[in-house]
Amino acid sequence: MALDKEKLEEESAIHRFYKIILAWDYVTLDSENQRRNNGKATTSKLVKVKNQYKDVQDYENTYEPLILEEAKSQIIRGKDEDEGAEWKLGAVPNRDNNKSDQSHNKPDDFHFLEFPFDMEEGESISQNDLILISNEERVHDNTTHAFALVENVRKFSEPKVLRVRLYLPGDNLESRLFKMRSHISVEGNPLHFMRMCNLSTIAREYVAIRTISNLPFKDLILNAVGEDFSSEAEGWKIPLCLDEYVNDSFNPYQREAITAGLLSKTFVLIQGPPGTGKTQTILGILSTILHATPMRVQSKNGTFELKQVPQLPIEEKQRHWRLASPWLHGINPRDSLMPKDGDDGFFPTTGNELKPEAVTSTRKYRVRILVCAPSNSALDEIVLRVLSGGIHDENNRAYCPKIVRIGLKAHHSIKAVSLDELVKKKRASANISSTGKQNNASAGSNDDSIRAAILDEATIVFSTLSFSGSHVFSKLSRNFDVVIIDEAAQAVEPATLVPLANKCKKVFLVGDPAQLPATVISDIATNHGYGTSLFERLMQAGYPIKMLKTQYRMHPEIRSFPSMEFYNNSLEDGEGVKIQTERDWHRYRCFGPFSFFDIHEGKEARPSGSGSWVNVEEVDFVLLLYQKLVSLYPTLKSGNQVAIISPYKAQVNLFQQRFEETFGVSAEKLVDICTVDGCQGREKDVAIFSCVRASKEGGIGFLDDIRRMNVGITRAKSAVLVVGSASTLRRSVQWNKLVESAEKRDCFFKASKPYPSFLSVENLESMKRKTDEPPKETESADGVSNDARMDNVAEHTYQEQADDNDYGDGDADMGYGGDAD
Repeated sequence: MALDKEKLEEESAIHRFYKIILAWDYVTLDSENQRRNNGKATTSKLVKVKNQYKDVQDYENTYEPLILEEAKSQIIRGKDEDEGAEWKLGAVPNRDNNKSDQSHNKPDDFHFLEFPFDMEEGESISQNDLILISNEERVHDNTTHAFALVENVRKFSEPKVLRVRLYLPGDNLESRLFKMRSHISVEGNPLHFMRMCNLSTIAREYVAIRTISNLPFKDLILNAVGEDFSSEAEGWKIPLCLDEYVNDSFNPYQREAITAGLLSKTFVLIQGPPGTGKTQTILGILSTILHATPMRVQSKNGTFELKQVPQLPIEEKQRHWRLASPWLHGINPRDSLMPKDGDDGFFPTTGNELKPEAVTSTRKYRVRILVCAPSNSALDEIVLRVLSGGIHDENNRAYCPKIVRIGLKAHHSIKAVSLDELVKKKRASANISSTGKQNNASAGSNDDSIRAAILDEATIVFSTLSFSGSHVFSKLSRNFDVVIIDEAAQAVEPATLVPLANKCKKVFLVGDPAQLPATVISDIATNHGYGTSLFERLMQAGYPIKMLKTQYRMHPEIRSFPSMEFYNNSLEDGEGVKIQTERDWHRYRCFGPFSFFDIHEGKEARPSGSGSWVNVEEVDFVLLLYQKLVSLYPTLKSGNQVAIISPYKAQVNLFQQRFEETFGVSAEKLVDICTVDGCQGREKDVAIFSCVRASKEGGIGFLDDIRRMNVGITRAKSAVLVVGSASTLRRSVQWNKLVESAEKRDCFFKASKPYPSFLSVENLESMKRKTDEPPKETESADGVSNDARMDNVAEHTYQEQADDNDYGDGDADMGYGGDAD
C-alpha cells in the first residue's frame, strides 16, 4: 500500500508539472525574458535557498518557484541555441485515424493528439521534448498556439507519427487555450510546430522536490543536522585481509573517508580537492562497502555482538537477521548460484585481466550500490577505473564486479558494460534478432524486461543523476542499499534527490564546493541560490565532512596558493610530488612552476551577437608563449601535455582559429584548448590560463567566481602560466591576492610589445634561475636548432600582424562566434 501511495504521489507531481508548463504562453515567456535581460524582471515571489527548513512545505515553497524559473530559461535558451530549428508542418487527422484517448481528456483537461509529420535526415525529436504548436509559422498575440509534450514518436512508420500531450482547460471562448482546443478538433487544420527543449531532467527534479516527504531521511535533508554526531556507532567491520589492503594503499585522510561508510551515519560527505585521489577513494569505498560484515554475527554458541550499537525496532532486527543469516530461513539465492567455471553469469570486458568475482558460502550478505554523477564524463571515469583496476574482496583479491552502466553517451572504452550493449547480447543469446518478427510494442516490452533483469543481477549500477529517475529503475525488483554521488558539488539539490528515491539506507556525497558549481541557466534562479548543491548546503549548516588533504598532482609552488585561499592552508604534498613534478623548463622563471604575465595593453571585446568575451592581445601573446615553450622543449608537442584554458567560450573559439592559422595544424592534435568548465577533472603538464577581462573600469564578470580560478590554476602538474590584465584583476579581492602572490614570489612579468622581443633568447636568459644551468639547445634532423627556427617563425608571423593592425581593437568587431558563457 505504501508503494502504491508513493506511486500516486509521483504521478500527481508529474501531472502538476505538466499542467504548469503546458499552460504557459510562449509570447509571455519571451516578453519576460526581454525584461529580464533589461534588468526589469520581478522576483518578489521567489525565496532564497536556506541552509535549513522548518518542514516539507517550507522546502517545497522554496524550490518549486526556482525550478520553474529554471525551466523557463531552458525553454527560451533551447529555442535560441537550436539555430537549425525550423517550423515543421503537420495536420489534424480525421477522427477515424486519430487514436487519442478521448476518455482521458475530460478529468484533468489533458488532450492527447496523434498526427503525421515529416522528419528530414539528421533531425531528431524524442519523448519528453517540449514543442510549440501554432496555426501559423510564427507566434504572436493573435496566433492560436500552445505548448505540447511529446509522448511518443513512431519514427519507423510511414508516415511518421507524433503523439503529444496538451493541457487545454477552461471554457472561456476568448482564451488562447480554448482556441487551440477548437483548432485541433477540426480535421485538416494545419499544425505548425517547433521543438523547444527536452524536459526529462527538469521534470524528474521537480518530482523529486514534490515527493521529498517519501524519503526516509527527509528530516536530515531539511534540518541538515538530523543525526547525533556525538555517537558514531560502527555497524560494519572490514575483514582482516581487506583492512590490511586499505591501510597499505590509502593515506590517513582517505582511510578516514573510507571507514566513515562503516559507521551508522546515513550521509557521508567527502571533500576531494584537486589531485587528492577522490576517485581512488571511491574505489576503496566500493571495496569495503561490498565486503564488510555486520558487527552482529552468528557463532556456534548463538548470536553475539562484537560491539554495542543502538537497538533497532524488532521488525528491523528481523529483516537484518534474514539478510545476515539466510540459512535460518532457507538457502541464500546467491549461494545456490555458484560459478561453475569461474565465469558463470559474469561479463568482464575484453582485454580485462581481472578475474570475475568468486562468490563463496562465507559471504552471507551483499549490498547493492548505485553510483551516480551529474555528467557522463565524470561517471565514465569511475567505470573505467573499476574495469581497469577492479575492486578488492574480503581476501584482498582484485576482481571485476558485475556492473552495468546505464544511460546515454557511454564512452567507447566502457561499451562492454553499457546497458544497451548488454541488452543486445542478452537478446542475441535468446535467439531474438534486433529487429525481430514481433511488433514494435512487444519488442519494446521484451527489451524492458531484459533491462530490468540485467539491472537486478548487477552488484553496482552506474547512472547519471537524471537517468536514475528513468522508468527503467521503477521496474527493478530490488532497491539499492547505498548511493554514491561523485562530483556532488556540481549538481543542483533537486538533481541530487533523484537517485535517493531508490530507497537507499546510506548516501555518500563526494565532491568539492571550492571547484565549479552546478550549471544553472536562469540568472534569477542563480541569484536565489538555486545553484547551491546539497553537499554545500549541508556543509554550510555544520554537517561534518571528511576532507582529503594529501595531493599528488601539483608542484608545491602551484599548490601553495589554492591551499591557502580555498582550503585553509590544509593541503599537504604527497611523498615525492616535488621531484616528480620538476621539469627542465623550470630553469626559466617565466616557465613556472607558477608565473603571471601582465598584458597591460590588452582590451576585452564582446563579439557581435555573443554574450561572451575575447581579448586579441592575450591570444597573440599566449600563442607566442606556447610557440617559444615547445621550441625549447619539443617533448611538449606530443601527448597533449599542454592546455590553453579560458573562462570564455568566445576566447576559446578564437584560440582554436588562430592556432590553426599560425601553425597550419588543428589545435586538437597538439594542445587542449578548452573552457574552465570543460577542463575540470583533467590534468596537464602545463596549463596556460587566459583571463580575458581587461578594462579601465568595471568588473570582471563571472571570472570573479573564485571557483573558476581554483579549477583553472590546479589543472597543471608542473607549470601554470596565468595571462591577464593585472590592473583589471586587482579589482577582485581574490585575484588581487593571486597577483600579489606572484609579485612576492618573483614570478610576475610585465609583457610589453613587441611580444617576440619579450620572449627573445636574450630576455629569456635574464629570466633564468641563478642556480640552474643554461638549457640545452634542441636540434632537428636538418641541423638547424628548433630554437632558431621557431624564433624566426615567431618574428616573421608576429611582425606581419603588428603591421596589419594595432593589436588593439583591430579584431574586436570581426564577429568571432561563440555562445554566451
